[in-house]
Amino acid sequence: MSITQSRLPSKLWNLFIQLLMVFFVLNVLLIIAAVAVNSFGERWFGGWLPQGFTLHWYASAWNEFQLGPVLIVTGQVVLAIVVLSILVGVPAAYVLARRQFVGKKALMLLFLLPLMVPPITYGIPLATVMYKVNLAGTLTGVILANMIPSLPFVILVMTPFIEQIDENLESAARVFGATTGRMFWHILVPLLGPGILAASLLVLVRAIAMFELTFLTAGPDSQTLVVALYYAVFAAGVRAPQSVDAMAMVYMVLTLIFLLLALQFVNPTQLVSRVKEHPQD
Repeated sequence: MSITQSRLPSKLWNLFIQLLMVFFVLNVLLIIAAVAVNSFGERWFGGWLPQGFTLHWYASAWNEFQLGPVLIVTGQVVLAIVVLSILVGVPAAYVLARRQFVGKKALMLLFLLPLMVPPITYGIPLATVMYKVNLAGTLTGVILANMIPSLPFVILVMTPFIEQIDENLESAARVFGATTGRMFWHILVPLLGPGILAASLLVLVRAIAMFELTFLTAGPDSQTLVVALYYAVFAAGVRAPQSVDAMAMVYMVLTLIFLLLALQFVNPTQLVSRVKEHPQD
Protein backbone atom coordinates (compact mmCIF):
# COMPACT_ATOMS: atom_id res chain seq x y z
CA MET A 1 0.00 0.00 0.00
CA SER A 2 1.39 3.40 -1.00
CA ILE A 3 1.75 6.38 1.33
CA THR A 4 -0.99 8.21 -0.58
CA GLN A 5 -3.42 5.32 -0.10
CA SER A 6 -2.62 5.09 3.61
CA ARG A 7 -3.39 8.77 4.07
CA LEU A 8 -6.71 8.55 2.19
CA PRO A 9 -8.87 7.57 5.23
CA SER A 10 -7.39 10.45 7.23
CA LYS A 11 -8.16 12.92 4.45
CA LEU A 12 -11.70 11.59 4.11
CA TRP A 13 -12.22 11.91 7.87
CA ASN A 14 -10.94 15.51 7.86
CA LEU A 15 -13.22 16.30 4.91
CA PHE A 16 -16.19 14.79 6.79
CA ILE A 17 -15.45 16.89 9.89
CA GLN A 18 -15.15 20.06 7.81
CA LEU A 19 -18.43 19.36 6.00
CA LEU A 20 -20.12 18.66 9.33
CA MET A 21 -18.89 21.98 10.74
CA VAL A 22 -20.05 23.83 7.62
CA PHE A 23 -23.46 22.15 7.91
CA PHE A 24 -23.77 23.13 11.57
CA VAL A 25 -22.69 26.76 11.03
CA LEU A 26 -24.98 27.06 8.00
CA ASN A 27 -27.97 25.84 10.01
CA VAL A 28 -27.27 28.34 12.80
CA LEU A 29 -26.92 31.19 10.31
CA LEU A 30 -30.16 30.22 8.56
CA ILE A 31 -32.04 30.14 11.88
CA ILE A 32 -30.70 33.59 12.80
CA ALA A 33 -31.57 34.87 9.32
CA ALA A 34 -35.12 33.55 9.63
CA VAL A 35 -35.59 35.28 12.99
CA ALA A 36 -34.07 38.53 11.67
CA VAL A 37 -36.23 38.57 8.53
CA ASN A 38 -39.38 37.75 10.50
CA SER A 39 -38.66 40.60 12.94
CA PHE A 40 -38.95 43.03 10.00
CA GLY A 41 -41.70 41.22 8.07
CA GLU A 42 -45.30 42.39 7.87
CA ARG A 43 -46.81 39.01 6.96
CA TRP A 44 -45.02 35.80 6.12
CA PHE A 45 -47.43 32.97 5.33
CA GLY A 46 -45.49 31.40 2.48
CA GLY A 47 -42.65 31.95 0.10
CA TRP A 48 -39.02 32.82 0.68
CA LEU A 49 -39.62 36.36 1.93
CA PRO A 50 -42.40 38.24 3.79
CA GLN A 51 -44.92 40.27 1.83
CA GLY A 52 -43.43 43.49 3.18
CA PHE A 53 -40.94 44.92 5.65
CA THR A 54 -41.45 47.32 8.54
CA LEU A 55 -39.89 48.52 11.79
CA HIS A 56 -43.27 48.41 13.50
CA TRP A 57 -42.51 45.22 15.40
CA TYR A 58 -39.50 46.73 17.15
CA ALA A 59 -41.61 49.63 18.40
CA SER A 60 -44.33 47.15 19.36
CA ALA A 61 -41.88 44.99 21.30
CA TRP A 62 -40.46 48.05 23.05
CA ASN A 63 -43.91 49.03 24.34
CA GLU A 64 -45.47 45.58 24.81
CA PHE A 65 -42.58 44.06 26.74
CA GLN A 66 -41.52 47.32 28.46
CA LEU A 67 -38.00 47.04 27.10
CA GLY A 68 -37.04 50.44 28.46
CA PRO A 69 -37.32 49.48 32.16
CA VAL A 70 -35.99 45.98 31.39
CA LEU A 71 -32.86 47.38 29.74
CA ILE A 72 -32.33 49.76 32.68
CA VAL A 73 -32.55 46.87 35.14
CA THR A 74 -30.26 44.78 32.93
CA GLY A 75 -27.72 47.59 32.84
CA GLN A 76 -27.81 48.03 36.63
CA VAL A 77 -27.40 44.31 37.28
CA VAL A 78 -24.65 43.80 34.72
CA LEU A 79 -22.69 46.89 35.79
CA ALA A 80 -22.79 45.87 39.46
CA ILE A 81 -21.71 42.31 38.63
CA VAL A 82 -18.80 43.50 36.48
CA VAL A 83 -17.52 46.04 39.02
CA LEU A 84 -17.78 43.70 42.02
CA SER A 85 -16.26 40.79 40.12
CA ILE A 86 -13.27 42.87 39.05
CA LEU A 87 -12.72 44.41 42.50
CA VAL A 88 -12.69 41.00 44.16
CA GLY A 89 -11.45 38.77 41.34
CA VAL A 90 -8.29 40.62 40.31
CA PRO A 91 -6.69 40.59 43.81
CA ALA A 92 -7.74 36.95 44.21
CA ALA A 93 -6.16 36.08 40.85
CA TYR A 94 -2.97 37.89 41.93
CA VAL A 95 -2.72 35.78 45.08
CA LEU A 96 -3.27 32.56 43.13
CA ALA A 97 -0.71 33.56 40.50
CA ARG A 98 2.03 34.79 42.85
CA ARG A 99 1.69 32.87 46.11
CA GLN A 100 2.24 29.24 47.03
CA PHE A 101 0.33 28.00 50.07
CA VAL A 102 -1.21 24.85 51.47
CA GLY A 103 -4.56 24.06 49.89
CA LYS A 104 -4.01 26.26 46.82
CA LYS A 105 -5.14 23.55 44.38
CA ALA A 106 -8.22 22.82 46.47
CA LEU A 107 -9.06 26.52 46.60
CA MET A 108 -8.62 26.82 42.84
CA LEU A 109 -10.93 23.84 42.34
CA LEU A 110 -13.48 25.48 44.63
CA PHE A 111 -13.34 28.65 42.51
CA LEU A 112 -13.82 26.66 39.31
CA LEU A 113 -16.73 24.51 40.52
CA PRO A 114 -19.43 27.10 39.62
CA LEU A 115 -18.06 27.10 36.07
CA MET A 116 -18.05 23.31 35.75
CA VAL A 117 -21.36 22.57 37.51
CA PRO A 118 -24.64 23.50 35.75
CA PRO A 119 -26.08 26.63 37.41
CA ILE A 120 -29.46 24.98 37.99
CA THR A 121 -27.87 22.43 40.37
CA TYR A 122 -26.88 25.07 42.90
CA GLY A 123 -29.34 27.73 41.76
CA ILE A 124 -32.40 26.05 43.27
CA PRO A 125 -31.00 25.69 46.83
CA LEU A 126 -29.47 29.17 46.50
CA ALA A 127 -32.86 30.64 45.54
CA THR A 128 -34.48 28.80 48.46
CA VAL A 129 -32.06 30.39 50.91
CA MET A 130 -32.54 33.81 49.33
CA TYR A 131 -36.31 33.59 49.65
CA LYS A 132 -35.91 32.79 53.34
CA VAL A 133 -33.77 35.89 53.93
CA ASN A 134 -35.93 38.11 51.68
CA LEU A 135 -33.20 38.66 49.06
CA ALA A 136 -34.96 36.86 46.20
CA GLY A 137 -36.96 39.13 43.95
CA THR A 138 -34.62 42.08 44.51
CA LEU A 139 -31.79 43.56 42.48
CA THR A 140 -29.38 42.71 45.29
CA GLY A 141 -30.41 39.06 45.17
CA VAL A 142 -29.98 38.85 41.40
CA ILE A 143 -26.53 40.48 41.62
CA LEU A 144 -25.33 38.20 44.43
CA ALA A 145 -26.58 35.09 42.64
CA ASN A 146 -24.82 36.00 39.40
CA MET A 147 -21.61 36.80 41.27
CA ILE A 148 -21.16 33.09 42.02
CA PRO A 149 -20.16 32.10 38.44
CA SER A 150 -18.83 35.55 37.44
CA LEU A 151 -16.16 35.88 40.12
CA PRO A 152 -14.42 32.56 39.30
CA PHE A 153 -14.54 33.52 35.62
CA VAL A 154 -12.60 36.72 36.34
CA ILE A 155 -10.03 34.72 38.32
CA LEU A 156 -9.67 32.23 35.46
CA VAL A 157 -9.18 35.00 32.89
CA MET A 158 -6.88 37.22 34.95
CA THR A 159 -4.48 34.60 36.33
CA PRO A 160 -2.62 34.08 32.99
CA PHE A 161 -2.39 37.85 32.48
CA ILE A 162 -0.77 38.29 35.90
CA GLU A 163 1.61 35.39 35.31
CA GLN A 164 2.96 37.12 32.19
CA ILE A 165 4.17 40.13 34.20
CA ASP A 166 7.79 39.90 35.33
CA GLU A 167 8.00 39.63 39.10
CA ASN A 168 11.20 41.72 39.00
CA LEU A 169 9.04 44.80 38.37
CA GLU A 170 7.28 44.24 41.67
CA SER A 171 10.55 43.56 43.46
CA ALA A 172 12.05 46.79 42.11
CA ALA A 173 9.02 48.76 43.28
CA ARG A 174 9.32 47.30 46.76
CA VAL A 175 13.04 48.15 46.85
CA PHE A 176 12.13 51.80 46.25
CA GLY A 177 9.67 51.72 49.14
CA ALA A 178 6.35 51.11 47.38
CA THR A 179 3.70 49.49 49.53
CA THR A 180 1.67 46.57 48.23
CA GLY A 181 -1.28 48.86 47.51
CA ARG A 182 0.77 51.44 45.62
CA MET A 183 2.64 48.76 43.69
CA PHE A 184 -0.62 47.07 42.73
CA TRP A 185 -2.35 50.31 41.69
CA HIS A 186 0.52 52.11 39.92
CA ILE A 187 2.35 49.17 38.34
CA LEU A 188 0.13 46.12 37.98
CA VAL A 189 -3.18 47.78 37.12
CA PRO A 190 -1.77 49.71 34.10
CA LEU A 191 -0.06 46.55 32.83
CA LEU A 192 -3.22 44.51 33.41
CA GLY A 193 -5.45 47.05 31.67
CA PRO A 194 -6.18 44.91 28.57
CA GLY A 195 -6.82 41.86 30.73
CA ILE A 196 -9.15 43.73 33.08
CA LEU A 197 -11.04 45.16 30.12
CA ALA A 198 -11.32 41.73 28.50
CA ALA A 199 -12.48 40.12 31.75
CA SER A 200 -15.03 42.91 32.25
CA LEU A 201 -16.48 42.46 28.78
CA LEU A 202 -16.59 38.68 29.05
CA VAL A 203 -18.28 38.86 32.46
CA LEU A 204 -20.71 41.39 30.99
CA VAL A 205 -21.62 38.94 28.20
CA ARG A 206 -22.03 36.11 30.71
CA ALA A 207 -24.18 38.26 32.98
CA ILE A 208 -26.46 39.28 30.13
CA ALA A 209 -26.81 35.65 29.02
CA MET A 210 -27.14 34.09 32.50
CA PHE A 211 -30.70 32.79 32.57
CA GLU A 212 -31.04 30.12 35.27
CA LEU A 213 -29.78 32.07 38.29
CA THR A 214 -31.54 35.26 37.23
CA PHE A 215 -34.80 33.44 36.53
CA LEU A 216 -34.74 31.73 39.95
CA THR A 217 -33.99 34.89 41.94
CA ALA A 218 -35.58 37.73 39.94
CA GLY A 219 -38.89 39.40 40.75
CA PRO A 220 -41.27 41.51 38.65
CA ASP A 221 -39.04 44.57 38.99
CA SER A 222 -35.66 42.81 38.70
CA GLN A 223 -35.94 40.89 35.44
CA THR A 224 -33.06 41.14 33.00
CA LEU A 225 -33.47 41.02 29.23
CA VAL A 226 -32.99 37.25 28.90
CA VAL A 227 -35.66 36.51 31.54
CA ALA A 228 -38.06 39.01 29.96
CA LEU A 229 -37.48 37.27 26.62
CA TYR A 230 -38.36 33.93 28.19
CA TYR A 231 -41.63 35.31 29.60
CA ALA A 232 -42.39 36.90 26.24
CA VAL A 233 -42.20 33.48 24.58
CA PHE A 234 -43.79 31.22 27.21
CA ALA A 235 -46.04 33.40 29.38
CA ALA A 236 -49.81 33.22 28.96
CA GLY A 237 -51.40 35.40 26.30
CA VAL A 238 -51.29 35.87 22.56
CA ARG A 239 -48.26 37.68 21.19
CA ALA A 240 -47.22 38.41 17.64
CA PRO A 241 -44.21 36.23 16.75
CA GLN A 242 -42.65 39.21 14.97
CA SER A 243 -42.55 41.16 18.25
CA VAL A 244 -40.89 38.26 20.05
CA ASP A 245 -38.35 37.90 17.23
CA ALA A 246 -37.66 41.64 17.38
CA MET A 247 -36.96 41.33 21.10
CA ALA A 248 -34.71 38.33 20.43
CA MET A 249 -32.75 40.34 17.85
CA VAL A 250 -32.19 43.15 20.36
CA TYR A 251 -30.84 40.62 22.85
CA MET A 252 -28.64 38.87 20.29
CA VAL A 253 -27.15 42.07 18.86
CA LEU A 254 -26.29 43.46 22.30
CA THR A 255 -24.61 40.21 23.36
CA LEU A 256 -22.72 39.86 20.08
CA ILE A 257 -21.36 43.42 20.22
CA PHE A 258 -19.89 42.95 23.69
CA LEU A 259 -18.50 39.52 22.81
CA LEU A 260 -16.73 40.85 19.72
CA LEU A 261 -15.29 43.70 21.78
CA ALA A 262 -13.98 41.24 24.37
CA LEU A 263 -12.31 39.07 21.73
CA GLN A 264 -10.30 42.10 20.59
CA PHE A 265 -8.44 42.07 23.92
CA VAL A 266 -8.17 38.41 24.91
CA ASN A 267 -7.01 35.25 23.19
CA PRO A 268 -9.47 32.40 23.90
CA THR A 269 -6.54 30.02 24.50
CA GLN A 270 -5.66 32.03 27.60
CA LEU A 271 -8.84 30.75 29.23
CA VAL A 272 -7.59 27.16 29.20
CA SER A 273 -3.82 27.41 29.42
CA ARG A 274 -1.14 29.34 31.24
CA VAL A 275 1.18 31.18 28.95
CA LYS A 276 3.97 32.08 31.32
CA GLU A 277 7.30 30.61 30.30
CA HIS A 278 9.19 29.34 33.29
CA PRO A 279 12.97 29.70 33.13
CA GLN A 280 14.87 26.51 32.60
CA ASP A 281 17.25 25.34 35.29
